[in-house]
Amino acid sequence: HVQLVESGGGSVQAGGSLRLSCAASGYTTGRFYMGWFRQAPGKEREGVACIGYTHTTSYADSVKGRFTISKDNTKNTLSLQMNSLKPEDTAMYYCATGYLGCTLWPGDFGYWGQGTQVTVS
Repeated sequence: HVQLVESGGGSVQAGGSLRLSCAASGYTTGRFYMGWFRQAPGKEREGVACIGYTHTTSYADSVKGRFTISKDNTKNTLSLQMNSLKPEDTAMYYCATGYLGCTLWPGDFGYWGQGTQVTVS
């Protein structure tokens, strides 16, 4: 009974910041790789950032230097700090858990939240 619930999305101007959060229940976040993905209308879901068992991280080139992923295993939460937002960052953002590795590939992640909308104008 794994559940992931995203929050923190909203509408911001270009150059602004948002911090997304994902609350996990039914498991311990430390047992899984965790990632953030996004999907814009008409586009495929793409990996944004991932954090591994030892808190190593991976980022898509498009967000590197602007986004920071982190997790708190005690609180069972995952976060994504998004700075210097651009209109092309507009998408539904999802958190997910995986077990094969921090690949940024959606197919490697089995549990998904329902998403939180981020709109940048």
